[in-house]
Amino acid sequence: MELGLIGLGKMGGNMRERIRRAGHTVVGYDRNPDLADVAGLKDLVAALPAPRVVWVMVPAGGPTQDTVDELAELLEPGDVVVDGGNSRWTDDEKHGAELAAKGIGFVDCGVSGGVWGLQNGYALMYGGKDEDIAKVQPIFDALKPEGDFGSVHAGKVGAGHFAKMVHNGIEYAMMQAYAEGWELLEKVDSVTDVREVFRSWQEGTVIRSWLLDLAVNALDDDEHLDKLKGYAADSGEGRWTVEAAIDNAVPLPAITASLFARFASRQDDSPQMKMIAALRNQFGGHAVENK
Repeated sequence: MELGLIGLGKMGGNMRERIRRAGHTVVGYDRNPDLADVAGLKDLVAALPAPRVVWVMVPAGGPTQDTVDELAELLEPGDVVVDGGNSRWTDDEKHGAELAAKGIGFVDCGVSGGVWGLQNGYALMYGGKDEDIAKVQPIFDALKPEGDFGSVHAGKVGAGHFAKMVHNGIEYAMMQAYAEGWELLEKVDSVTDVREVFRSWQEGTVIRSWLLDLAVNALDDDEHLDKLKGYAADSGEGRWTVEAAIDNAVPLPAITASLFARFASRQDDSPQMKMIAALRNQFGGHAVENK
């Protein structure tokens, strides 16, 4: 099938390549003309046969709203817009209603996989009507990992990004646990090779995971993380997860504590946050602050 893809950064550019490798045609647009296939959104829409599917991979908030607004004026009834960025689910509900008024479908899709997605595939969580999902399904199939899992129709519009938000909240807590354990191991005199302790956990233990593998990668690059400052940003989804928990009276002590720990990292050079920063860089290519 043919797809329009808006936003060709770290995630979008690799997604375009993976989709093309699966035999589909991608017409891409980015503000950087060196990355773009067309000069603007009008040209992108004109290059696609109806019914069109246009996938948006731009920053959440204003940039996504502006893109949806422009597409609403360019697309036709029966076309579908997919928001694959990190938008808040409440924005999805708004965008879905705005596009539905013009007969345009809307699907929200949480995408996980970071800089490794081109090689390993992307875990996808999407929300929307069955008929809109069906129009996008060949692209979902191209992006997902091999095998039976890694892709889910989570529910109605907003469900995809809500599921991805909770995924990221869990990720916060898992990274925090690894970071706290790493700092304690580094602190005591009796453990003389913390990196190899972490490596030993990669097989046969109940805490083995891809995050643990990435922690070992980071320690191989910088054994004691001496090059990093103990500072870790938050993408916003951890905050949204905690806010949703408050709204629904669901206790999330581990996820909430992990979010607050990141706030603490902005006050001191936290050893734990060196590991958090290293992990975020490993799986998502997020920037780190070096000493």
